[in-house]
Amino acid sequence: MTERLPPLNSLKALESAARQLSFKRAAEELNVTPAAISHQIKALEDYLGVALFRRVGRGLELTAAAKAALPRLSEGFDVLSDAVARMRPRPDTGQLTVSVAPSFATRWLMPRLHGFFAAQPDVDVRITARTRLINRRGHDNEVERATVENWLEDSDVAILYGHGEYTDYRFDKLFPLTLAPICSPQLVHGENPLREPQDLQFHQLVHDDSGTLYDGVSFWDTWLKAAGVEGVDTSRGSHFSQPVLALEAASDALGVAATFPVLAAAELAVGRLILPFTLQVPLQSAYYLVCPEASLRRPAVAAFRDWLLVQAKQQAAY
Repeated sequence: MTERLPPLNSLKALESAARQLSFKRAAEELNVTPAAISHQIKALEDYLGVALFRRVGRGLELTAAAKAALPRLSEGFDVLSDAVARMRPRPDTGQLTVSVAPSFATRWLMPRLHGFFAAQPDVDVRITARTRLINRRGHDNEVERATVENWLEDSDVAILYGHGEYTDYRFDKLFPLTLAPICSPQLVHGENPLREPQDLQFHQLVHDDSGTLYDGVSFWDTWLKAAGVEGVDTSRGSHFSQPVLALEAASDALGVAATFPVLAAAELAVGRLILPFTLQVPLQSAYYLVCPEASLRRPAVAAFRDWLLVQAKQQAAY
């Protein structure tokens, strides 16, 4: 059972007076009289059954109880102020802040963003590249909830890689993802030509570790199982935390990466990277556009969502 709290005004009076060690300054800060502050403190002491201040000469001194409570009271009022600010409608300044993973930002969003600039010249876009925070002890929905709360803390919208457990938010699936080996064309004609999946045993494996976020199974293990390939040691190879890094390693012929072909579209189009095998494995995870429902009332947010969904619908398959 939640303990009943004393009146909020008396707690605010305590926090202000304790922080400034002055009833007079607390009264000025809260726009009341010093007598009102004194009355609220006395009522709170009676309610709690403990002294909170001691008179020392002409000044005030906190008791041990007040000293212990002050940091948490200050923190609590900061949290309350932030919560109230979040409930107020945000002025539509024409500014849009987007939180997005570095790989998606550089490989997919940035090459298309000029189209949004042209369509919405009055919107100032701010891109915040972030990596996800993972609580590996939590369930999928707990991980998703913690991630979206963190990414939307100071952003209007977020583009997240996940399973779509965003029940408290408006979310749109952008497009399905597939997984496939990707490499430099140099490896197809090298000392150990890469012609069949079994030939991977002779090549360095490049690991995109974003593939282990949910079920602990690596991208390489997922693809090799779907291909029916055995005898390839997936414990070896180099590891990268983001798909963009794994793709750069593959472009430099450092090995074969198992990751998302959609993020390598530009390199695949010009032949800098190739898909050595035809099999692409569909994934349950995808990229999602996520935002609070109320944010869509802002024209800048609504325009970005509409534009992004059109771009996602036009996404070519690889």
